Amino acid sequence: MEDDSRTCLIEGVVTAPHSLLVTPAASVDPADAVVPAVVRHLVGAMRSMPGCRGLTAPQLGVGWRLMCLDVSGHPSTRSCSGELVIANPEIVEAADWDVAREGCVSVPGLAAEVARATQITVQGVRPGTGEPMTFHADAFEARCVQHQIDHLDGLLFLDRVAGTRAVHAVRKGGQAA
Repeated sequence: MEDDSRTCLIEGVVTAPHSLLVTPAASVDPADAVVPAVVRHLVGAMRSMPGCRGLTAPQLGVGWRLMCLDVSGHPSTRSCSGELVIANPEIVEAADWDVAREGCVSVPGLAAEVARATQITVQGVRPGTGEPMTFHADAFEARCVQHQIDHLDGLLFLDRVAGTRAVHAVRKGGQAA
């Protein structure tokens, strides 16, 4: 690993306006010996935050294209891949756009109406093995995947908002203010 700054895990979650949140993440070598530790930290952090359905390495201080998500039990879920960890994900197909409200642990206190595809196909590789993987997602799972990939591309959900009227303050606990 040439750049140790890319593996500097932090406690907690990086919040805006941190530079890692607006910088495209670098492709990760899924066979790198450090990857399993980053994956464990990523999944553990996601599980530890009530209501968190996905998290990316940049949100934990690591500039890699590595994400996890689990939409199990969410009331808007149709497709559900369970706990999913993917390296170097790319959306290869997207269709049937819809607008819905979303928020982010890296942008506390705000939610916004964001247009996203409701049907997607994603390709990437399994961390640890490098085995190629392809999966399909719809509805809430598709929205969550796109939100995480935006983080890997250096975008926040606020970058997808059509205007200030689509942004809403949120009280602690996720309620609209």
